[in-house]
Order: sequence, then C-alpha cells, then structure tokens
Amino acid sequence: MTSVASTVASSPETVLALDRAAAGERLDAAAAAALLAATGEEFERLLELAGASRDAGLEASGRPGVITYSRKVFVPLTTLCRDRCHYCVFVDTPGQLLKKHKPAYMSPEQVLAVVRQGRAMGCNEVLLTLGDRPEDRWPEARSWLDEHGFASTLDYVGHIARLVTAETGMLAHLNPGVMTAEELRMLRPTAPSMGMMLETTSRRLFEEPGQVHFGSPDKDPALRLAVIEDAGRERIPFTTGILVGIGETLRDRAESLVAIRDAHERHLVDGPSGPQGHVQEVIVQNFRAKPRTAMQGAPDAELREYVAAVAVARLVMGPRMRIQVPPNLSDPAEFDLLVRAGADDWGGVSPLTADHVNPERPWPHLDDLAARTAELGYELRERLTAHPEFVRDPETWLDPAMRGPVAALADPATGLARVLASGEAVKSGGETAGSAVRSSPRRPNLPGDSPSGVENAGEPPHTAAPAGSNPPDLLGFRRPSAVTGVRKLAETAASDPLALAEAEWVTLLEATGADLDALTATADDVRRYTVGEAVSLVVNRNLTSSGLRREATADPTAFSLDDVAAITADAVALGATELCVQGLLPASEDPAGYLALARAVKATAPGIHLHAYRPQDVRDLADRGGLGLDGALTAMRDAGVDTVPGTGVKILSERVRALVAPGDLEIDLWVQAITAAHRAGFRSTSVLFYGHVETAAERVAHLQELRRIQAETGGFTEFVPIPLPGPSGGVPLVTGRSPLDEHRAMVAVSRLALSGSIPHLQVPWTRVGREASAVLLQSGADDLGGTLLDGRVKPEAGIEHGLELPVADAAAIAARLFRPFRLRTTDYRTLRTTPPGATP
Repeated sequence: MTSVASTVASSPETVLALDRAAAGERLDAAAAAALLAATGEEFERLLELAGASRDAGLEASGRPGVITYSRKVFVPLTTLCRDRCHYCVFVDTPGQLLKKHKPAYMSPEQVLAVVRQGRAMGCNEVLLTLGDRPEDRWPEARSWLDEHGFASTLDYVGHIARLVTAETGMLAHLNPGVMTAEELRMLRPTAPSMGMMLETTSRRLFEEPGQVHFGSPDKDPALRLAVIEDAGRERIPFTTGILVGIGETLRDRAESLVAIRDAHERHLVDGPSGPQGHVQEVIVQNFRAKPRTAMQGAPDAELREYVAAVAVARLVMGPRMRIQVPPNLSDPAEFDLLVRAGADDWGGVSPLTADHVNPERPWPHLDDLAARTAELGYELRERLTAHPEFVRDPETWLDPAMRGPVAALADPATGLARVLASGEAVKSGGETAGSAVRSSPRRPNLPGDSPSGVENAGEPPHTAAPAGSNPPDLLGFRRPSAVTGVRKLAETAASDPLALAEAEWVTLLEATGADLDALTATADDVRRYTVGEAVSLVVNRNLTSSGLRREATADPTAFSLDDVAAITADAVALGATELCVQGLLPASEDPAGYLALARAVKATAPGIHLHAYRPQDVRDLADRGGLGLDGALTAMRDAGVDTVPGTGVKILSERVRALVAPGDLEIDLWVQAITAAHRAGFRSTSVLFYGHVETAAERVAHLQELRRIQAETGGFTEFVPIPLPGPSGGVPLVTGRSPLDEHRAMVAVSRLALSGSIPHLQVPWTRVGREASAVLLQSGADDLGGTLLDGRVKPEAGIEHGLELPVADAAAIAARLFRPFRLRTTDYRTLRTTPPGATP
C-alpha cells in the first residue's frame, strides 16, 4: 500500500474538520481547506473517510465495488482558440497550422474516418474537444465557418455531434468551452452529456498579469460558474472539475469544490433513486507541466496534495457523486492512493486515439487498467457518456432525440454500457439490428442560422450553388471537383482499413506526384487524429548476441558475460532505459548462453528493459536447448526478458525468403514463434523490409498478415517499414520514383493499412537519414525508434554501431515540425525518469 503521509502533525482545524466529516456533517470551504492540509495520521484518516463514503455511494447506487470508465474516441475538432492559457499545448495559431499542414477544423470526413475506426474497436463515446470560440480571435476560423456554411464553431459542433450518432450510433460528449444558456439548449438534442472544467474559482489567477488564466476571457470563474448553473437549468448531465497545481491556494481549491457542490444542489430534481442534480461527475485533475508553455518550468502537482484534493472532493460532494481521476496523468503505482481517496471513475480511455490535451501521457491499456483496478479490489465496468443515474431517468435528463441512441447502448438494468450479444452490431443512428429504421438527424438550428431566429425546417442555411459549380454534398460540404482515384481510395482506407481490395492497396503503393501527396496527407491525418502529434523516442543501446563467447577474444565484436555486465552498467550510466539484444548464437556456443546473457543484464541493472531475441533466436534456444517453444519462452521470462523484437523476417513470403534471405527462419515457423511469444505475455515489434525482389502485392499481403496476427494476439506495439540496403536492396517499386517517394508511399500505406490495429509507426532513421525521417514523420509515422547509444564499453558489439541519435537531436526534429517530443519506454508507456540530455 502506497503512502505519502507526512510525519508533520496536522492543525487542530484539520482534526476538527475530520470529526465533522466522520459525523456526516456538510463541509464548508473552511473545513475543506483544513482537510486539504491534512498530514500524517490525519491524512490517512482522510483517505479512510473518503474511501468509505465512496463505497457507501456505490452500494446505494446498486453497483458495489465497481469503478467505471468510458471507452471513447477523442476528436480535436479544432485546435484554434481565443484564449491564451499558460499551460496549454492543445492550441495552435493559424501559422502553426500551416506549418503542420493541419486544417483549421476537422472535416466531417476526417471525423468519421476516426470515429468509424473507434466504433469497430468497441467505443461508444465521441469526445468533441476544441478551443473556445476561435472565430472571435482568428479571421481564418471565421472564414472557414463562412465558407462551409456555419454560423459559429458551436453550430459546427452540433452538426458533427448529430452526424456521428447518425452514421455510427456513437454518442457525443461535448466539451466546447463556455456556452450561453441558449447554446446549451440548442446543443442538448445532439448529445446526452456535456462538460467544461471549472478549474478554479481564483480570480487572482484570472486577473493578475503573469498568472495562468490572465488574458483568457473564457477562464473568468464567474463566467464558468454561470455555465454550470445554466446546464442545471437546462437539465443537462454535466461534467466539471478542478485543476490542481496551477498556482491556486488550498482555500481556492476548497472554494472551487464547494462552488460546484452548491451549483449542483441548486438544481436537484426528484429521481428514481432520490434527489438528483445535474453534475454527473467531478474531475480532480493534477497539473502536468508541458514544454513550450509559459509554465514549462513549474513543478507538477505534488502527490500528497493531489490525493488530498481527491479525498476532499469526495467528502465535499458526498457519496453519490462520481469522482473522476484521469489514469494517464498518474503512475499506475499511485492508483491505490487515488482509489483509497474515494475515486470511482477513470474517465474516458481510448484504445485508438491519443489524449490530445496531454499528448505526452498515453492512455493505459484497457486490459492493464482492468487488472490494476482488480488488484485494488474493484471491478472495472464500462459506462456511457451519461452516467447511469441519468440514463435511467431519460425523461428528465435526455432530449427526446437522444433517448433512442442512448437506450441502444445502455444496459436497462444498470444504466452502464450494454455488452452486445455475439454477432450483434449497432447500426447508424444508435439502432441495433432488427429495430426500426430512423431517419438521420438533421443539422441543428443554432444561433445565427437565420436573422429572424425562425427554424428552417431543420435544413442547413447553405446557399444555392451557382450554375456550373460543384454543389454541396449530403453533408453540406463542397468536395474537390476532381477527386482522384487514389485520393478516394486513401479516404476510404482512412475510414475503414478493411474496405480495400488487394489491387486497391497496390494502387496506393504505386502512387506518384500529386496522388502521392494526397495519400501521405491522408495518412498523416490518420496519424494526427489517432495516435496524436507527439514524436517519441526510447533511449537504448544494441547488443548483438551473436558475439557472445565463453572466453574473451581480441575480436571487438565479441564479448563475454563479464563484458555484458560492464556494457549494461555503462548503458544505464548513459541514460539508457532499454537494452536491445538479438542475433543467433554460433553453433559452437551453448544455447543456454541466451539465458545467461539475460540474467547477466538483469543482475547488473534489474530496472533496465531487456528487449531480446528474435523468433529465430527463440527457435534456436527451443531446438538446441531441448526446451521446446513454450519452454524457451518461459525460460526467457524467468531470465528477465521483457519484450521481444519481431525482426528476422523480410517479407512474409516463402518466395521472397528463398531469393533474398534463405538463412532466415521459415515463414510459418516465424509466425508460430511470434504468436507463441505474444500468447506467453511478450509484446513485440513488427517489421517489413522492402525494396528488393518483392512485389507490391506481397507487401500488402505482409501487412494484412500482421493485422491478422494482431487481431488474434494484440501483441505488436509498433511497425517499422525498413528499406533493404544494397546489394540486394534499393530497388524501387515504381521505376523512376525517387527513394524518398518510395519511403513516403510505404509509410503512408502502412499507416492506413494498420490503423486501428498496430498503433505506432516507426521511422528507421539509420536507413533513411535524419532529413528524410522528418518527411516520413509527416507521412504517417510517429516514432523515431531508439537513440542507439554506442556506449563506452565494446561499442562494436552492437549492430549499427557508429550511428547515434542523441535525445536533443531527436527533439530538434520534432520541434522543426512543431510537434511535441516525448521520451518513452520500450512498450510506449510514459517514461517516469529523465535520461541525461532530455528536457525534463
């Protein structure tokens, strides 16, 4: 059990406040502030009281021992904003959008491309997040809205919300910032829930120059409290919360929580389970400093203060409120503190898209989140955007237009997300198979639709197209007059990677000129709106296990087990978090050397991640060591291997293997070994070597086979398309196409073909060079692989020695692209320590 309690005694005020909380008394701001300062034994008592309150509330709600989450797709509809918050990396200026080749607003096609993939992965929620009223600051935003026939950004939000429900059956959760009562009313038919963080009631942070909210008109606490009040009047299930660690005082935090509670209680209505207010959950979010912001040097929220804020939120809001903590903003080791503090909801977690507001903090894998929740004594259950109390009282809380779509996804008994029966699918509009067909929702009439304010029978206010022009499509958008076949295929693939036939994928692989530009732009959009903008890197060193010898030799590529210990210690001293080991041991060496090498690494540095042994190496250990495949994998795990490289194959084709790499493992044995590794709990990379004797169709078949394996095992973390060097490699797929365009086509098609399956696409910078790597990061890739440190001990013992990518150089590549940079672990989790040379 984790503890951060200080030994410093708490004040008498804190003890008195704890006694009041234990007696079930209503807490005022002074008592809440005293509790926020709890330390030592009083801090532990605070957690006990908060946890007990949470458990009582879950019991009363009919779901004891359940912690909830929502499986979502995060859609950043626009990153333009009129505010200037000092901690935000979500927003862009129009100039930055141009440099990123990024649109002012996501188009309906771009939104649907992401949302449909999310629906295929079982997501029910579409989180629409955007900057506040960008048209009030940026002429580019106003021009885009005018060109596409929308009165305002909120007008477009409503259109997209209706569209995603009509097309996919998914439910939108709207998070567009400050809204008037009229705007809330007009948006209510488009989504079952909305949200806006209060953040803080501190006027000092808003009014004082240099503070986080100065110069941001939508961060006026009075304005934000008015939105929460208006949401209550309109009977909208509403999410709000506080941000901890942005310069506010303990009293500010206390007053913010009390203000939320009071607004909630002013709008109580009688419900099936008693009085119910409109605030459905209170998020307690810890501040995380981000580079390239005014607060980049500010410390993150201190753990004890954050946990105390969660506990006090529980005690102020009471047992029936849901208290949410974002799981990607805390280390999994800290989850027990958050649960002890009374949290009962993890919020939205996406298996597809990044957290675009916190791009450096990837979501936990849902299986890992469920397992960690179970370890803490709770069951993880999926909910909808609206919490069960609101789902089970639709007449009060849901607009008539939303009741059918919500009912289609809800378990009528619990109000949580319904688990679909085998083979059952949710059709567009939220209808399940066999239910009546509904007409598609029309675009809402919002302020600005017509000067008179009279509804136009629900039709959008687009003007008639001039004679001979290209008229709007059914979505109300004018498409390019001459859309090429390649562009159409790319857009189809972006929406549904399984929709294209082999010949159509070949067409994409062979694209040139403007067609190739359209292909790479589409692939980069898919990258941007799924895995996000961050460019990642792991600090690592290679060690070629083929060089292991029982006896020391003069060969600089050879090494002993004593050398392994020295190499590992040196790598750790240089900041490496991963040691990558692969290569067949010579037949003269005992195959037990594979295991001895792993044990030597872990004995020297137990915390380093050991990424070791290709399928061919594993087969060698299995066969020569007499262990069998499963036995070899078990022995590797026991010896300290953490993940395995999915290398040792060029193309999954026996024809190609026989011509290019007859010494590689047979294809069926490679597939068997990598599948067995995944089933044994090892995650792995995946690769394709191109530019030799393979055909375009063989590349496509390779990608499809990787996707098939991934659907079966879920074990691949990334895909690396690698150009094969001479003398066998360097052969263009399209005669006369430049090497760079060969790489662009391969990366773009890989992103489209594997989207929704293998999330990360790595650039092999050692093969293409740094300048080309930057181009490929704009063609669908998101990762630069590893630093490949040479080290000071036996540098020649690692493959590709002499090539290094220092952290600072990788960060500079990302900065030139105006994209955030993050150091990662081998399996793409957030790095908890900062290696030398990295920006903290």
